Amino acid sequence: MGQYYIIDFDSTFTQVEALDELARISLKDNPNREKIYKQIEDLTNAAMEGKLSFTDSLEGRVKLLEANREHLKQLVRHLRKKVSTSFSRNSMFFKNHQDEVLIVSGGFKEFITPVVSEYHIKKENIYANTFIFDDQDNIIGYDRENPLSQEGGKVKLLKQLNLPGDIFGIGDGYSDFQLKESGLIKKFFAYTENIERKSVTEKADHITPSFDEFLYINRLPRAISYPKNRIKCLIVGEIDEEAVLQMQKEGYNIRHKQNIEQKYLEEAGVLLCAEDQQPTVEQLQAAPRLKVIGIFGRVANRKLADMACENGVIIFDDPKYNPRNVDFIPKRVIAFMNEGKTHMSCNFPDLQPPRVNNAHRLIHIHKNRPGILAKINDVFAQHNINISGEFLVTNPQIGYVITDVDAGYDTEVLDKLKSIEHTIKFRLLY
Repeated sequence: MGQYYIIDFDSTFTQVEALDELARISLKDNPNREKIYKQIEDLTNAAMEGKLSFTDSLEGRVKLLEANREHLKQLVRHLRKKVSTSFSRNSMFFKNHQDEVLIVSGGFKEFITPVVSEYHIKKENIYANTFIFDDQDNIIGYDRENPLSQEGGKVKLLKQLNLPGDIFGIGDGYSDFQLKESGLIKKFFAYTENIERKSVTEKADHITPSFDEFLYINRLPRAISYPKNRIKCLIVGEIDEEAVLQMQKEGYNIRHKQNIEQKYLEEAGVLLCAEDQQPTVEQLQAAPRLKVIGIFGRVANRKLADMACENGVIIFDDPKYNPRNVDFIPKRVIAFMNEGKTHMSCNFPDLQPPRVNNAHRLIHIHKNRPGILAKINDVFAQHNINISGEFLVTNPQIGYVITDVDAGYDTEVLDKLKSIEHTIKFRLLY
């Protein structure tokens, strides 16, 4: 008895609804295109929210498309760039679970198969509708015998498949929830990275803002150790919306306040603040989860920078009126959180390690004392762990070590690294 993962395509595996995107391609020269786009989007949403039968929605949308095979080729190129970020970075999960992952969609194989096949998903595990074409390659309909073209189609299909094991469903729409309602799956995860439908989320077993979150709560291998939606990003003061949007796109749990409130700072892993809203040294010392500060302006004083460093908190700052800082600060913060890069920090030693594939990256921040690196490597040696890359930089206050190691070690190793004398902060990055 195994486990199976039933994954939706539109607005789940990809960021968009494919038929809506196809309409924008096929109708771009139609003078009434905006009106038709709206009709198609309304039909999509009505079905996804359970307000219209899927059969009626699908039939209505296909009639409005006026599409052909050439339009489908353009759509595939577009969809390949629109794979949801957290699915894209977890391609190794799909490679290692090829027999257990199924794409089940009310969309169409003609555009789904070429997109998901690049993620090691087997063609025989892709279940979707198929178009019917005329002699000129125009879409004139679809196979109405396919259960996925019908109301409750996913339920009908799963009954036919009769999979032997626990089944987990991941999707954003009402047709995905119907699997849970039918009793055919163990848990339904409402996927909200791209769109959140209240009529679906309120009935879900779990709301998952990213695929990382799904993998995390089910203790499955993943590209990053801790889902970003679980990391609180506190934004304080007047910060440009574009900077905030970059952090939202990364998936952080955003909280926006006009002034620093200690209860929110204590929970934050990331702080972005205006120049006039920097934390005090005392506030910083009472923020144990804080990893990085991005200041849209210059750091207030050397004492704050030094105290942050002593507490293992990196600071990136930039002149207040430098036009680049709207982009510069979020990018530096994201590069540190994703890869451990400290380049252009005002209080950490400089390190720009290359990304290593098929390895786990560990970050160890410690007081600058002799012999710490030897102790770190001794832990790896005792557990026969192969090091594929290691980097150490120091300043008078701290040593900053990044170690890339082969996967497949006991979690006891992480506890031993944390307990090394003079350790300030330790983090499993990915």
